[in-house]
Amino acid sequence: MTKINALDSGSVSVEDELIANLDASLRGNVFQPGTSGYEKARVIWNAMVDRKPALVIHAKGASDVQQAVRFARKHNLMMSIRSGGHQIAGHAVVDGAVLLDLSGMTSVSVDPDARTARVEPGALLGDVDRETQAHGLIVPLGINSTTGIAGLTLGGGFGWTTRRFGMTIDNLMSAEVVTADGGIVTCSNDQHADLFWALKGGGGNFGVVTAFHFQLHALGPEVMSGLIVHPIADAPGLLEKLTSITQAADDALTVWTVMRKAPPLPFLPEEWHGKEVLIFAACYAGDMAKGEKAMADLRALGDPIVDVIGPHPFVGWQAAFDPLLTPGERNYWKSHDFAGLPKKAIDTLVAAIGNLPDPQSEVFIAHVGGAMARVPVGDTAYPERSAHFIMNVHTRWSTAEMDDTCIGWARKLFDDMKPFSTGSAYVNFMPEDEVDRVDNVYGTNMRRLSEIKAKYDPDNFFRCNHNIRPADSAKAAE
Repeated sequence: MTKINALDSGSVSVEDELIANLDASLRGNVFQPGTSGYEKARVIWNAMVDRKPALVIHAKGASDVQQAVRFARKHNLMMSIRSGGHQIAGHAVVDGAVLLDLSGMTSVSVDPDARTARVEPGALLGDVDRETQAHGLIVPLGINSTTGIAGLTLGGGFGWTTRRFGMTIDNLMSAEVVTADGGIVTCSNDQHADLFWALKGGGGNFGVVTAFHFQLHALGPEVMSGLIVHPIADAPGLLEKLTSITQAADDALTVWTVMRKAPPLPFLPEEWHGKEVLIFAACYAGDMAKGEKAMADLRALGDPIVDVIGPHPFVGWQAAFDPLLTPGERNYWKSHDFAGLPKKAIDTLVAAIGNLPDPQSEVFIAHVGGAMARVPVGDTAYPERSAHFIMNVHTRWSTAEMDDTCIGWARKLFDDMKPFSTGSAYVNFMPEDEVDRVDNVYGTNMRRLSEIKAKYDPDNFFRCNHNIRPADSAKAAE
């Protein structure tokens, strides 16, 4: 017998024969503690999450996902879902629950004539980039190639090409979904349109996506991109000038700001290694010559330590920050949205960088807008469409002894920056302890999301997430 967390409370004892029968019926496998594959499935990107599920169902396709959902529902079992395993909150793994592991579903199929791609939920962003770039095409994704496509998309998805081509969800054409009753549907603007709307930013609350169908765009194989590194002492003046540059920029230009201790980058003078710096990370998603002109004002700012803007392979640029985001470290994030960066906000940020809790910790600020901002608020579950700044306070460290210090620093900066924020946030940047923030994040879209949740998941079976509860349902989880 195996004890597994019940959906509502307590535990359920499941006979070994039932588990063996499930294993035999799958294309994939069932793993239990001590068996091969169990440890690999339960370990995720954020080392702060060290949980032990009672059972792992490693799916190889949609039929496996259906069987997993039906098995869990039949026996009233709690189930979490892992795709890329990169989410900061760590909802993918729950102690004592069933873990549905989608990491084996990694197929990426590109139709270059139609400029579309079918992507399975276990694929990473790097998998998608490599396959689409083989045809000179892209789908707008995030900035870390080891991020999973499923979590990124279901939370919204933004990165270097968002200002020109929209968010990841704006390029989603349809999705194949296993619903809470174990059924399977394809949703789009023409069928199950309410479910399709909810998937575009509502997270994993409504079902398990077993395939995404994306619209692609021509770009690459190279983009004008790179880093400009400045001393942190120059940051106040530079950030004030950056605001006017980004406001005037055409949609193809994206500039992100990173503030941290300088890593030992090979192009950075050794005397700057370990010192606080401000880094402009820029990418032009278009013609190379136009990109060089578009970046001229940015490159003329101040007296940089180094400027390595130039042509780079798009696939390489998409993975440029991977060395700073490797798995196995402890991570805690806090995030705000800002309509602008007034002087007091800039001063607060710069002061915090002078007191970083660990050399791996950083604050980055992404500027979004352009095509993303031209989508009406009600068109997708993701609500914050204005041209704005997204701040991520990314604390990162190696040992549990530093937990309180690093988390405390992140929370203080989050609190200090709150007066300048819009109140909205990017759900993929929210840690596990921000349960009470979910309603505010979705704003005016929250009621509709709750109603769709009640239609497709009235028992709140999919609850191991930033949870949206079913509207007016007595069965909603407390």
